[in-house]
Amino acid sequence: MLISELQTPALLVEQAALRHNLDTMSAKLPGARLRPHVKAHKCTSLARLQYANGHRGFTCATIREVEAMAAAGLGEDLLLANEVLDTRRLGRLVEDGHRVTVAVDSAETIEAAIAGGVREVLIDVNVGLPRCGCPSDSAGALADLARRAGLAVRGVMGYEGHLMLVQSEAERRNQTEQAMQQLLAASAEVGGDLISAGGTGTYTVNTWANEIQAGSYALMDTAYQKLGQPFQQALFVLGRVISVSSDWAVVDVGLKSLSLDHGLPHIDGAEVWFCSDEHTTFRTGSGALPRVGDLVRVRPAHVDPTVALHDTLYLVDGSQVVEPWSVDMRGW
Repeated sequence: MLISELQTPALLVEQAALRHNLDTMSAKLPGARLRPHVKAHKCTSLARLQYANGHRGFTCATIREVEAMAAAGLGEDLLLANEVLDTRRLGRLVEDGHRVTVAVDSAETIEAAIAGGVREVLIDVNVGLPRCGCPSDSAGALADLARRAGLAVRGVMGYEGHLMLVQSEAERRNQTEQAMQQLLAASAEVGGDLISAGGTGTYTVNTWANEIQAGSYALMDTAYQKLGQPFQQALFVLGRVISVSSDWAVVDVGLKSLSLDHGLPHIDGAEVWFCSDEHTTFRTGSGALPRVGDLVRVRPAHVDPTVALHDTLYLVDGSQVVEPWSVDMRGW
C-alpha cells in the first residue's frame, strides 16, 4: 500500500528514523540503564523493538498499558509509575507470573497495593514537579510502613518533568542535579536497588538515577526537537488539503488527531496559523499554495497524547506503507 491510499488523518512512523532513534538511545543507555516509557507510543509492536534492543524492563502509565504489555509477552519487569487506588487487575497479573511494581506515595496507595495483590513497590518522591510523590524526608517512613505490611520496596523514583524542556543544557543539568539530590537523600533512607527517574529531556544530564524512564525519544515531537537532541522526527500526522483560499490552505488534521498542549504543530515550509476540531489552517512560506488533494505531513508538538488519539500507527518507508501497527495500549 502507498501512503496516498490511506484514509486521512493517519499516523505515520518513518521506519529509518525510528530505527535511528532506538539505536541512538540504546547506545547511550544500554540494557537496564533504560526503562522505556510506553505511554509515549502505546504500541506493543514498537515495544518489542525496544525489547530486542536489550531493554527488558518497561515503564507504564496506566493499568491498561501494564495488561497489554503482559499479554504481549513483555511482562518481565513492568513499573506502573503512577499511583492507583484499585490494583486488583494488577494483582491478577502478578498471580499469572508477571513482575509488576507500583509507585506509592502515601499510606493509602500502600494499602491499595496490598489489597489488590501487588507485592513490589517504589516510593515515589516529589523532586520539584507539583504532581505525585511524597516529600523526600517522608520516604523512609513510607518504606518502613510498606515493608511491615509485607511489601518488597525496590527503591525510589522521582520525575523531574518540570525540567524536560528547559532550553539551556547547562541549566537543565544544574536543576536536574538539585532534583536528584532530593531523590538520593530519599534513597538513602528507603534502600533498595532502584533509583528511577528522568525522561527524554534529561537523559543526557541525569547521571544520578540508575535507570531512565525516557519514552518520547522513539518517535519525537517538535517540542523535544528544540533541545537539539540526536533523535529524528519519526512521527507525522498525514493529512490532505481539503480547501484552498487566496492566502491560505486547510488540511484535514485538527484537534481530534493531534495534541496542542505543547503548542501548534509544524508543517515544513509553511506557517501554521491555527487548529480547530478537524482542520489546520496554514500558509506556505513562499506564498505558493498547495492544491486540493495534496498530501501534507504535520509534525505534532507532543507525541504522547497525539498517539493516544489514534487506533493505528503506519510504519512507512518514504511513500510506501511497510506495516500497520495497532495502538493496542490505548484506554484505561
